[in-house]
Amino acid sequence: MVYIVPLIIFMDNISSNISKQWNKHHTIYMSIMNLLHEMLEKEFFVRFIISSPHATPMELMWAMKQSICNAATSGVTAWDCKDNEEVLLIPCGLSTAGDNPMQAEECSHAGLNCNYFCQMCDISGTKEYKASKDGYSSLFASGNLQTPEGTVANIWEQFEMVLKPGTTEKIKNLKLRKRTVSIQAKSKAEVTAALEREFEELLQGDKLEDTLNPLLGMNRLNMHMDMPMEILHTVLLGIVKYFWGQTIFLLNKAKLMDIFQTCLQSIDTDRLNAPYLNAGYICHYKGSLIGKHFKSLSQVMPFIIYNLVPSTVLNAWTIMGELIVFIWHMKILNTKAYLVG
Repeated sequence: MVYIVPLIIFMDNISSNISKQWNKHHTIYMSIMNLLHEMLEKEFFVRFIISSPHATPMELMWAMKQSICNAATSGVTAWDCKDNEEVLLIPCGLSTAGDNPMQAEECSHAGLNCNYFCQMCDISGTKEYKASKDGYSSLFASGNLQTPEGTVANIWEQFEMVLKPGTTEKIKNLKLRKRTVSIQAKSKAEVTAALEREFEELLQGDKLEDTLNPLLGMNRLNMHMDMPMEILHTVLLGIVKYFWGQTIFLLNKAKLMDIFQTCLQSIDTDRLNAPYLNAGYICHYKGSLIGKHFKSLSQVMPFIIYNLVPSTVLNAWTIMGELIVFIWHMKILNTKAYLVG
């Protein structure tokens, strides 16, 4: 038997030294997508792959890609303990998990500060345009999906552009970092030659195609689409955290924090995915809460503040609670659908 083994690839930076407060390492882990959802959350099924305090994330991903491609070419012989026979495993990358900044780097994206700020589509606009009525409305329209081929072509275009003189305005429009050339040249040819020499020095003998994002050409992996939304920072530490701050402001202003704490303490947590809600801690450290607090609060807030805040605030918390439940259910359903398919 030959089995395809889909892999979840996760990369992030961590601190891995007790002698310093922060000693940054980039680390890659993997999990097998075929596992049941409850198994994916267990530490045993998260496998360490590689880590380095010196190599860049894309250098680590290049090594990871080569390892998966080599294993997929020859296959990995293993023993099937259920059927008592040898099987051949073919690994492949299915999705890349991580926080928003790391996912942006993995798909060669500049993040939210660039004009084309979406990692999946070509929706765009300047800061002024996005702040306008029409610009804000356009953010909710469907854009054309980005593709790895299109991203590679765009990277080549940028390389060709920066090697030409007189492209300051084009670089500015593309939101690229402007670099000053410290060579006094009298002609365009001399400027171009100087830029090419500097570019060759930066490559350090490597070919340009070898320095591009290795994930953009990885088989069966679309870096713009195969990136599950990062719920922690996008939702829990995003809209929920900021709306929590605004709600606390209203409660403090109305001098209702004591009533809120009493209501929070009295909530029955048997149906929550949390052992308990420490109302005293949450209300005392209300500005320093983490993801697990917001995950629990989003489920119970409508029942606590229904007569403490304006109806518009209550409706917003109800919508956020439904959103979070929907996202978690979709994660489970997507996993089950993949296993069935």
